[in-house]
Amino acid sequence: MKHSGTADLPLHYGKVPIWLADRMSTLGLAIIESIVLEYGKAEVLRRLSDPFWFQSMGAVMGMDWHSSGITTSVMGALKRSVNSRSRDLGLYICGGKGKSSLMAPSELLGVAERTGLNGEELVRSSKLSAKVDNTAIQDGFQLYMHSFIVSSEGDWTVVQQGMRQGSSTARRYHWHSAGLQSFVENPHTSIYGEGLGTIINLADKQATDARTSIMEMSAESPDKMMAEIKKLVMPSHHDLRSKDVDMKRLGAMLWVAHDQGPKHFEDLLLLTGMGPRTLQSLALVSEVIYGTPARFSDPARFSVAHGGKDGQPFPVPLKVYDDTIQVLKKAVDSAKIGHSEKTEAVKRLFKMSQAAEKEFTPQHGLEPLLERERKDSWKYGGRTVFGNVKAPSDKQLKLF
Repeated sequence: MKHSGTADLPLHYGKVPIWLADRMSTLGLAIIESIVLEYGKAEVLRRLSDPFWFQSMGAVMGMDWHSSGITTSVMGALKRSVNSRSRDLGLYICGGKGKSSLMAPSELLGVAERTGLNGEELVRSSKLSAKVDNTAIQDGFQLYMHSFIVSSEGDWTVVQQGMRQGSSTARRYHWHSAGLQSFVENPHTSIYGEGLGTIINLADKQATDARTSIMEMSAESPDKMMAEIKKLVMPSHHDLRSKDVDMKRLGAMLWVAHDQGPKHFEDLLLLTGMGPRTLQSLALVSEVIYGTPARFSDPARFSVAHGGKDGQPFPVPLKVYDDTIQVLKKAVDSAKIGHSEKTEAVKRLFKMSQAAEKEFTPQHGLEPLLERERKDSWKYGGRTVFGNVKAPSDKQLKLF
């Protein structure tokens, strides 16, 4: 049975700069296309319903690795790029943040007209998923963002987020149509977060009598839908620390990218002349595409691919980001015409990292890596919301 879950995130404000937003859309589309080509569109929906994978996706795209902004920014970037290719991909993203969330019903009806799906049923699912998380479960979080992703077969995933007034946290809710038997009796696998007092949960099985008297939809008399728990609570600290990542996985990946990569990836190197630093990012992107669910228990690790727009854990390396996009796009384009050699090379990069973990023992913590990234940021076109990273002076260069 498919399952979904929730994520609790520190509340962050601010806009994503255009230089990052455009790249997020491009990289996000390439990742989604790669998953569709390899596994099919149903797998895209399953992954978007996994809070750990979703957080990893946002981190590898250069967003703040632990903040609430990942939700709105990732879904906004995907809506722009995926919807431009909906006919080919068979995926449609409706709704969004604020006023855009109110457009979900009309957008879903438009999708139904183009695909022949049952528009009324889709609209009902959209409204009920929002009602459950915003009203039936009174946990203090009010929804301000609702995204409904549907395939041409009618399968769907919901990603929506609420904010608790007076607190510094946001809560993201994930839904998945696979295996869902009821909207009103344990529809979530779990809702997990910091205890903030007594809540009212009319979606709990024990609230059957109350639902019967105040909610029409309780007449469905559904069976229990409960699988395994998926819960993600991100820390409040903004800096990335060793305890936030699996150093065995990260260290093995760095060893492959920096010590083994250039020897085994001639086909990729010839593509753009890329070196170990781009292979480092590409390896993490490859894991987002090809990794199994258990690989995403530490989403923070994926911020080591392209840093973060606010400089944490380091500035976004635009040159590396663009090289990663170029390699992945060319691999996807080649696969579309029956030439999968490049996608196989990208997959092999992840497989090598995975295999290296078996014998790898971390020798260092995370800080030396982050220190090197910050020191070399100017070489990679490092940029944050505060501006471009400047090259050190001649005197400083001699110290390096």
